[in-house]
Amino acid sequence: MQKLNSSGTHCNTLPQDAELQRRLDDSGGSGEGRENGAGKHFPTQPEDQGLFCTKRKMLVALDVICLLVASIPFFACELSAVTPYERGFFCGDDTITYPYLGREAIPDTLLIPGGIAITGLTIALGECYRVRFRGVLSRAFVRNRYVSCLYKELGSFLFGCCVGQSLTNMAKLSVGRLRPSFLSVCNITYASIKCTPGSYVSQVICNQPNSKMMEEERKSFFSGHASFAMYTMLYLAFYLQARLSWRGARLLRPLVQFLLVMLAFYTGLSRISDYRHHPTDVLTGFIQGGLTAYWVAFHISSMFKPCAHPDLSPTKMSLDSPLSSQQTVC
Repeated sequence: MQKLNSSGTHCNTLPQDAELQRRLDDSGGSGEGRENGAGKHFPTQPEDQGLFCTKRKMLVALDVICLLVASIPFFACELSAVTPYERGFFCGDDTITYPYLGREAIPDTLLIPGGIAITGLTIALGECYRVRFRGVLSRAFVRNRYVSCLYKELGSFLFGCCVGQSLTNMAKLSVGRLRPSFLSVCNITYASIKCTPGSYVSQVICNQPNSKMMEEERKSFFSGHASFAMYTMLYLAFYLQARLSWRGARLLRPLVQFLLVMLAFYTGLSRISDYRHHPTDVLTGFIQGGLTAYWVAFHISSMFKPCAHPDLSPTKMSLDSPLSSQQTVC
């Protein structure tokens, strides 16, 4: 008998094949096996699905472990598990004599949730749009296309957050540079400690009962606000460059990118006017955040990696394949 296979040509099939196909059709295509594009029947192995699920769980667990390891220095600093290095100062140094201001232009409670929310929500909306309207598929082990795309892009972004802030806090603990308001928080003056101008004071007894405030005054280098703001906003600018391909965005896209980078610069510069960091601390934070954003966007994330178009030749696809010429596989 004659049968039309996936390549559009006729071929002779054995009666046994026809009987197997009839049984498969009667079972709704979910019996003991499946038919490929050549019309041959191959039995499936139930244990393969169990191995796939086990592999998927192992890969997810590995990613979670990587995130936790990358964030260890960050939590070590935030939870005060490690005290900063106690650096001294030169008597007469004007850079640490600024007054202490209780207020902050952009506090931590606004910076961290705001940066993650703005960038994270934009990435989530962009990836859902690509899957829904652009027909983007994924080779990842996560079967759901929405979950797969969000997993890869948001996971890369959060990994960069952990790495960037861990580098920042590691520098704060290792260097122990004094903030501009150190003497004000310590509640001393050069006259009260009777030091000779130009001499180095290795240790000083502060009149500040709050030990946590004194630890914070030794975490000036480098600015965590500057590095985090630059990383999140520049990473979002990279994402818009890769995903916002609308022709009408010829000037809209660079305008939005400029506003994002300007917001990051304002965040870092506000740390100087708040007397929380020295200018070199903020500059170093900008550089570190920018380099981290570039590294994650171009070498870890898939946003700038070319997507493969599926092979739509008759010999590679069956007639009922869900792929179309508008779809890409990333």
